[in-house]
Amino acid sequence: MFTNIYLFFYIDNTGFILYSIKAMKKSLYIIVLCVFFLTFFAGCSQSGGIATLEKKEIFTLDYGNFENQLNIFDISSVNDINTSLVMRNGFFYIMNSEALKIMEMSSYGDLITFYYNPQRNKAPSYAEADNAKSATRRAVEYEFNELSAITVDSRKYLYAVDKFPFDRQDQDSENGQVLSQIVLRFNSEGKYMDYIGQQGPGGMPFPYIKSIHATNDNELVVITYSNENYTIYWFSSDGYLLYKMPVYKQNVPSPFESGDASKSWHSISNIVPDYNERMLYLKIDFYSSTIDEASHLQSGIMFNGTYIYSLNIEDGKFGEPLEILPYTEQNTEGFSNERYEIPYDFLGITENGWFFFFINTDSGFNVQMIQRDGQRILKRNLPINRKDILYYSLDLSNNGILSALFIKNDRAEIDWWRTDSLIQSVLKN
Repeated sequence: MFTNIYLFFYIDNTGFILYSIKAMKKSLYIIVLCVFFLTFFAGCSQSGGIATLEKKEIFTLDYGNFENQLNIFDISSVNDINTSLVMRNGFFYIMNSEALKIMEMSSYGDLITFYYNPQRNKAPSYAEADNAKSATRRAVEYEFNELSAITVDSRKYLYAVDKFPFDRQDQDSENGQVLSQIVLRFNSEGKYMDYIGQQGPGGMPFPYIKSIHATNDNELVVITYSNENYTIYWFSSDGYLLYKMPVYKQNVPSPFESGDASKSWHSISNIVPDYNERMLYLKIDFYSSTIDEASHLQSGIMFNGTYIYSLNIEDGKFGEPLEILPYTEQNTEGFSNERYEIPYDFLGITENGWFFFFINTDSGFNVQMIQRDGQRILKRNLPINRKDILYYSLDLSNNGILSALFIKNDRAEIDWWRTDSLIQSVLKN
């Protein structure tokens, strides 16, 4: 008689993989179980609980006003640092908002294209007419006003979120929004093409843009946010609007039974698009109030769980939820021994269907990678020395490489972790 037996095998302290085994005899079943438990406890005996993935330093940048340096300390401003990183196909794009410039760099740290506001940056020598034709680097002038996000597609088109001057901004009185942001578009040669607004090229400016993304079909996705609600604009590769999808907090599904709305609530913490399908993924955190039995008053907040919901941009239908296990922290200070569950931050999804989540820890980052169907889960610690880091920006590439820009006291450092190779090695095994 054949029996289906499902086992969770432990893989290098990183997670579990679901397998199905056909058992023909009871003796074979016992042998399989013995092998499983030996493997499991051998894996558990390794030190550390969760394996560590070492980072690799790619290159560093000095601070200063030259085209290949970062300028993040503007003494005339008290705003937060807004410098970020995008990696695509081995090229690094660094948006230095404080200096109103963008640098395209090779993996060796060589500057390839320099996009800059001439009012804030000196033109490099290779930008002069006599040198421009023979130069191996490009200099692109554009009067940026307030850079806040960038992305790059497979054609090497650069998209940058900028803001209109005050006299060109608009008001959405119905929703109480200021319409001020646009998406600039530069082609692979660094030439400015146009800007994209709500309706497409030259359209009305957007409200606050939370993030922008480019799919493998070179379609641009703009995600705007206001009053805990989102609106997603999905554009064709030519920049014309294909879909506009509002996502209201009160309309998202819940895996829990409906109850007293005053005692439970949820938060849409992030939305990211799929690289291959016209699909969105929503990370939703669910909470409830805890009530003191004696006073019958609210005494605290309980975290109930995190779920990922898919949302088809073409028909507006939600898919089945995937539960994301939280990060568990043990507090053993003094006489206490408490466990805290903390939801991960959602980084995105790779083109081969792995969700990436991370959380800050005392020693660096804890990263959780989950296959879209939930069958495989990998966890890694990414150690960093937090004492040296003033600011950081993380980027997940479409092929699954996790990169970071670290702002330190004496320099900026660009590193990566080859999480793509980790996933491939697990799949082969």
